[in-house]
Amino acid sequence: MRKFIVLLAAVCPFLIRAELPPSTYESLQKAATEFLDIEVLRVEIEPGQAEGRQNVFVMALVGKVVRTSAGVKEGDLINISYLVTPRKKGWTGPGEIPIPEEKDKSVAYLERDAQTGDFHPAAGAMSFRNF
Repeated sequence: MRKFIVLLAAVCPFLIRAELPPSTYESLQKAATEFLDIEVLRVEIEPGQAEGRQNVFVMALVGKVVRTSAGVKEGDLINISYLVTPRKKGWTGPGEIPIPEEKDKSVAYLERDAQTGDFHPAAGAMSFRNF
């Protein structure tokens, strides 16, 4: 029993920083209505409403359409917007959505906002990369 407690105490710090399992991100990617190859043309970051939060706006050129329900075509310009929230040390849960750099080329797993027409990341931290 004592060995179990020592082992548990040694492993707990690693569990506190747990990320979602890859299968969760794979499911989110498969469920995304838009699966595109994009080139980032512009990135704008503005302060959010709460301290430390950032509103991210990305303008991207669609290079290839793998899957779309919004009728996106190769050569279209799309707007991607989302919120980045800082995580405290020891926070457990999904990773933060990365902020791409201008001129980056990547995949994009997205959902379209019917009201604004903008797109939002659909697969959390894995919205702009494949496994």
